[in-house]
Amino acid sequence: MRLPVSKTYEIRDPIHGFIVLNEWERDIIDHSVFQRLRRIRHLGLTDMVYPGAMHTRFEHSLGAMHVATQMYDEIVKRRGNYWLESELNFSEGGLKRHKVLLRISCLLHDVGHPPFSHVGEAILACDPSTGEPYRHEEYSVAAILHLMRDVIDD
Repeated sequence: MRLPVSKTYEIRDPIHGFIVLNEWERDIIDHSVFQRLRRIRHLGLTDMVYPGAMHTRFEHSLGAMHVATQMYDEIVKRRGNYWLESELNFSEGGLKRHKVLLRISCLLHDVGHPPFSHVGEAILACDPSTGEPYRHEEYSVAAILHLMRDVIDD
């Protein structure tokens, strides 16, 4: 796991304001697999009924990372390191590592979505062992392990 370096970047989100990114997160966001989320609507075809429902999986993933980070920071602040260290066996280094993993997990959780989001899942290839279509979570894992390996394994 690549630990974040001191260089930071900001991206402007219309809901959350400025979201701060480290270099690794920026590299992930710049990857073509992540960039395709800009073209996948978060709510599938809902904008056909609600024209304002036009946000994308890209925006959603950034927001999920940002909100999860706020929640994590608040838990650490309220509970303090002592509780986290004694009850959960988190060390100071463990807190930092878990925060990095939380942010990356939130950022990548939707990279496997097909076009039209959940609506498109019905046309995905089927798992031969179950006969059911693969889910976007399975495509996310495959994308991370195979297509994004260059930026994840660094």
